[in-house]
Amino acid sequence: MLIEVGPHLISSQILERKFVCDLNACKGACCVEGNSGAPLQLDEIDPIEDQLEQIEPYMREEGKRAVEESGVFYMDEDNEPVTTLVNGAECAFVYFDEKGITKCSIETAYREGNIDFNKPQSCHLYPIRVKKLHDKQVLTYEEWDICAPACACGEQLDVPVYKFLQEPIKRVFGEQFFQKLSLVADNWKNSAE
Repeated sequence: MLIEVGPHLISSQILERKFVCDLNACKGACCVEGNSGAPLQLDEIDPIEDQLEQIEPYMREEGKRAVEESGVFYMDEDNEPVTTLVNGAECAFVYFDEKGITKCSIETAYREGNIDFNKPQSCHLYPIRVKKLHDKQVLTYEEWDICAPACACGEQLDVPVYKFLQEPIKRVFGEQFFQKLSLVADNWKNSAE
């Protein structure tokens, strides 16, 4: 079911489903698996290209080579920009920590104060996906079996998707939108009880 929240339509699953990433279980598989790179907004491409020099120290050699050969993005089968992949698998900006968990070189460069923008919105918002429907943006919940540990962790901790993604929702849609979404979620929960 879709619910109108301000100028957007929100899948009720974002309010109902529970989700907390469990990186020890999944190892960040969403950055490695899938049929294309991470979706990019057109206005995210230039900052990545302009500050690539500050991002590269966090990248693996394979990722650097892929970006050198193909650029920071390519157009997928839907003619949308997505991050370049290494050998058709993981995102070129992925690196692995000592536990084998994927990390984002863009996010790390940002968190360490070396660049002024965070990882792509689509990555930050995941498992929320944003699509256009006429003049509205539609926020949906993407269910993927590799996220089963996140769903189990979310159930155990009783954290709905929208609360887990509070930071990226505020980043992309603003504080006011998150407050409206929280009110809608409270009303939704109360009406279901």
